[in-house]
Amino acid sequence: MLPKIRQEEGLYPVPQFGIEKTDISGFMEELRGFHGAFADCFSRSEPRENFGRYMTGLFSQLERKSIEPIAFHMEGGEPRNMQYMISDALWNEGKMLRKYHELVNEDMGEPDGVMIFDESGTPKKGEDSAGVGRQYCGNLGKVENCQVGVFAAYASSKGYALIDKRLFVPEAWFDDGHSWKREKTKFPEDVVFKTKPQLAAEMFVEIMKEGIVPAGFVTTDTIYGRSEDFLQVVEKYVGITYFVQIASDTPCRLRQPVIGTKTYRHKNGHRSETVVAQGEKAPMKVSELAKGLHDVFWYRRTVSEGSKGPIGYEFAKRQVVLSKSGLPDRRVWLVMKRTPDKKQYRYHISNAPVSTRLPTFVWLSGIRWAVEQCFGETKTELGMDHYEVRKYPGWNHHMLTCMLAHFFLWHLRIRLGKKSSVHYFVAA
Repeated sequence: MLPKIRQEEGLYPVPQFGIEKTDISGFMEELRGFHGAFADCFSRSEPRENFGRYMTGLFSQLERKSIEPIAFHMEGGEPRNMQYMISDALWNEGKMLRKYHELVNEDMGEPDGVMIFDESGTPKKGEDSAGVGRQYCGNLGKVENCQVGVFAAYASSKGYALIDKRLFVPEAWFDDGHSWKREKTKFPEDVVFKTKPQLAAEMFVEIMKEGIVPAGFVTTDTIYGRSEDFLQVVEKYVGITYFVQIASDTPCRLRQPVIGTKTYRHKNGHRSETVVAQGEKAPMKVSELAKGLHDVFWYRRTVSEGSKGPIGYEFAKRQVVLSKSGLPDRRVWLVMKRTPDKKQYRYHISNAPVSTRLPTFVWLSGIRWAVEQCFGETKTELGMDHYEVRKYPGWNHHMLTCMLAHFFLWHLRIRLGKKSSVHYFVAA
């Protein structure tokens, strides 16, 4: 069981969702209606029907929810046809996402919803799967041969769901020596190398331009928080408050330094550069600032419920000016979080208004729990990491189906009422 967030303060609590595998009257009829919403996203009836069989199989009690077991389990299923549906058939993914986002907005959409960006890895054997390579796999906590996806999740007081995804493809896959692999795994011609923060920024822009799923906040971990590409994109959208984790050695100042200009001779002319005025203090690491704060400025709050009881942290905040190449950069809130024994520290920055109080930051520091729940539930219950497809479209189609299946369970819970539990068991 993943930890349950305890929202003592903040804007709203994010509800927890429990999944139980027992029979539910009318489950299959509900699921057929849900499938029907995406019927016009397929040009032919065969892949449309296999899409329904595949998603239905994700709800089954199969130990391994990959294509072959699902095909043999479902009435009318045939492994080769289902394989073609996942890896080669044409899906109108853009249309599916728009329809899906409309459903998410209907059930969960709120103006102060939170978009959360995170990655998830799946260990893989061999070198033939699209984007596979030796890279850090969060599931294993080490570098391993795996595929990594970057995901966008959404959380509100109504629930949480994964709302978009991108396969991260290591840069080596785009050299000339890998052209045959890209062709074999059906890479679209317009796919180029992008970092994880660039993929997250791309999803954020598309979701915002679409204008269907409302959001007031964005939160991420250090990979995205230290990315100028990501921060600059988010900062372009008025009304979006970000809360992102940063590294402990990030330099900052407590106040804006005086800036001057230095002119010097260069070859046959002169050059000028912006410099910090003499006498100004050098920037300090955020870790130095945190450890230099007196205990009186730290506030203890309970953030989550662990297996051994409530988990408490201490928080402090300061307005700081980040430093880039020794010069002042953006002015932000620095939010510092530590364990009561002072052994572990974490650091976040936010563009929240100056008037923002600490409870809002405490709340945001725990909201990433929602994306962890999404990954945990889709992998544990819906076979998100059971796939055996190798092609680029196959990865995208499998992940999209898992995202839809996970949301469908939330949809049932919301449709039947907040106090209703969703129970399911799909027979052969």
